[in-house]
Amino acid sequence: MEHLLTLETLFAFLTLSFLEIVLGIDNIIFISILTNKLPEEIRPKARTFGIGLALVFRILMLLSITWIIGLTEPFVHIMGYGINGRDTVLFLGGLFLIQKSTREIYEIVEAGGAQHGQDMKVQTAFTAIIVQIALLDIVFSFDSILTAIGMTQNLPIMIAAIVVAMFVMLKFSGPVAKVIEKHPSLQILALAFLILIGVLLVAESAGYNVPKSYIYAAVGFSLGVEMLNMRGKTRS
Repeated sequence: MEHLLTLETLFAFLTLSFLEIVLGIDNIIFISILTNKLPEEIRPKARTFGIGLALVFRILMLLSITWIIGLTEPFVHIMGYGINGRDTVLFLGGLFLIQKSTREIYEIVEAGGAQHGQDMKVQTAFTAIIVQIALLDIVFSFDSILTAIGMTQNLPIMIAAIVVAMFVMLKFSGPVAKVIEKHPSLQILALAFLILIGVLLVAESAGYNVPKSYIYAAVGFSLGVEMLNMRGKTRS
């Protein structure tokens, strides 16, 4: 146990926890937007279930580090470019995120998104949303796990950091969902952010490394402008 309590491992734990929380922002937004389609009384259950799935996926992947690393090895070469399992998952996940976010924006702007899904039975809608969350959890988990592996080789520290990040996500997912539902403009901004993340995943699968900090900075600036706009409207 002594080697787990050094300053080095504590620093690694705190740093990794922070990075996992930052990487989980897109996950929180996606889960919040999807669960807002459900009746209000079961939304907390859906968010808890979705974030719980994310935690399970990440821990299972950590326990299968050798398999995860193996996914970075090319299984086929096309025109001199090696395609591996990780790139395939990122590409498909990115396309799904772009398609889903674009469709959600369309429903908000053109089809009255609040009405979408009301004809479905609650249990059917709940299951469909959980399946979608699970699919994106797998994609988002790759960033999380590869970041953890790059920070430390200490498995207990990696698991502890991911557990902390998941609890933070669970704590803030409710407030985030309420804010997004209350302000449609923020919902569209959040979906636009998810489209950017989808494009980023597709680009990364093709070998183009675009730092996520650029995306976060752009969205942060847009969010700041939107907050000023909302404050101006309340005073007018």
